[in-house]
Amino acid sequence: MTRVAGIDCGTNSIRLLVADVHPGTRELVELDRRMTIVRLGQGVDRTGRLAPEALERTFAACREYAAVIEELGAERIRFVATSASRDAENRQDFVDGVVAILGVEPEVISGDQEAAFSFAGATGELRGDDRRLVVDIGGGSTEFVVGNRHVEAARSVDIGCVRLTERHVRHDPVTAEEAEAIRADVRAALDLAAEAVPIASADTLVGLAGSVTTVAAIALGLPEYDSAKVHHSRISAERVAEVTGMLLASTHDERAAIPVVHPGRVDVIVAGALVLQEIVERVGAAEVVVSEHDILDGIALSVA
Repeated sequence: MTRVAGIDCGTNSIRLLVADVHPGTRELVELDRRMTIVRLGQGVDRTGRLAPEALERTFAACREYAAVIEELGAERIRFVATSASRDAENRQDFVDGVVAILGVEPEVISGDQEAAFSFAGATGELRGDDRRLVVDIGGGSTEFVVGNRHVEAARSVDIGCVRLTERHVRHDPVTAEEAEAIRADVRAALDLAAEAVPIASADTLVGLAGSVTTVAAIALGLPEYDSAKVHHSRISAERVAEVTGMLLASTHDERAAIPVVHPGRVDVIVAGALVLQEIVERVGAAEVVVSEHDILDGIALSVA
């Protein structure tokens, strides 16, 4: 077994996984998994730059993660950065800060690489010969990947819960006009994704990341967030629509009072739920299979 650390730095959150991985069987034994909302992508869609306060929040999380990695004695580290740092003019400031804290350079990966990691992490435990559409709804981008044991096609498009919230939402609760503007952007992005990925051809829809897991936890009626109950839960298309409708009608304070909604997702979960609902409807899925294992697990596996 090889002890590795994988870090996934996205638009909304940064996450750490320290695990022992068997390089032959690809068995992954989790030692520590944590997530911090840092909103690295704050304002990037508007300014094209990473905000100083967003960088400092991210570096603070990196310092915490460095202490965990040292304590657990991980032999190898891989730091992957996604949408926000791809888009930013001043991404070198981000790179330099991470190197100074963790001693490794963040890999600003392409959307296709991001999709491949997500697929590997999400499907590693799934059995069967069904073709899967894996959808990873992030803060700044969403990845679509079709395959079974291997990726057949993938596409990353620039729709995510943070990007769409910053672009369209000005009222609380979200107005019908704002919701429709978000839906229109998602539909256009789905048209783009469908040019490269046969999104309606898969047998199973697998949903990843915080927007999906939060909608699932609400749909399951959990009194508090429980990753074991969320992982591999199956949420019907009807329940996705019901939860999305409830979130659309809710105020910020009402969403904040939902125990399974992380404080850092309160203002962006409406857009995230809308993205998920539009995807479910476009592909004609009866349900979405929810996975807690995603790009972070794929990164850890790739290190080993």
